[in-house]
Amino acid sequence: MIETRGLTKRFGSTEALVDFSVDVPEGAVFALLGPNGAGKTTAIRILLNIVRADGGRASVLGCDSRKLGVPELARIGYVSENRELPEWMRVGEFLKYCKGFYPEWRDEEAATLVKAFGLPLDRRLRSLSRGMRMKTALASVLAYRPRLLILDEPFSGLDVVVREGLVESIAERTPQCTVLMATHDLSDIESFATHVGYLSEGRLLFAEEMDALVSRFREVEVLAENFPAAKLPEHWINVKQASGVLRFADRQYDEARCEREIRELGSGVRDVTVRRLPLRSIFIALASERVSGR
Repeated sequence: MIETRGLTKRFGSTEALVDFSVDVPEGAVFALLGPNGAGKTTAIRILLNIVRADGGRASVLGCDSRKLGVPELARIGYVSENRELPEWMRVGEFLKYCKGFYPEWRDEEAATLVKAFGLPLDRRLRSLSRGMRMKTALASVLAYRPRLLILDEPFSGLDVVVREGLVESIAERTPQCTVLMATHDLSDIESFATHVGYLSEGRLLFAEEMDALVSRFREVEVLAENFPAAKLPEHWINVKQASGVLRFADRQYDEARCEREIRELGSGVRDVTVRRLPLRSIFIALASERVSGR
């Protein structure tokens, strides 16, 4: 559904995107994670031909992103926290306005969304809360059942109840849809995403299936009398040591190899504990390594 190779974008002296290469398979819910300013929005704007890349290429729905036309755009839904809405319009007027652009618009689906989201059809968009504005924007794209749904920080600033309700609505109404969601908040995607990528300072550090990511990380705690000053394996990250305890995250965990590497630390190892890491802990470990320069 989405394929990029070597995308690069500069704004003056700032490298917003560097050699960005990723594949989003059909039917995936791909979460593009990273802090604010990492390059997520730039990548999305290139995919939608809002801005042009300085180098590399991208295809969306099998079409060169620079040549996206009406047939492709009619099958793409796009919701951004920065999307400008015609604030003078009432909610009902806005939905009718959007209907004219999409041949696959479903009135019954729109009515269901209005009811599910509790949208006030007679109120002007400028009078809505942030949560209601986001619900209106989502209704305007979910009503035509897009093949590709692109969300750019869609839940930023929303309370947890509203956010969870919107995630559930998207999951229920897009069973045949591919979703690309850019976010900096792990709580948006932990129970939702099938694939995950991490973008930092314009560079994609990794992209893989969520299950594979979670399965290859472990937290390891080693109790020992002393630890020699030896070089530790590169796949041990976020290493902490104090009072006979060595704790680290193994980003390429293999039970036999980990046991061997711990034995090679020297004698005096008394106990080893291995735990699965939740997604938040994985990204904290990765972020810590990024800050330390590894």
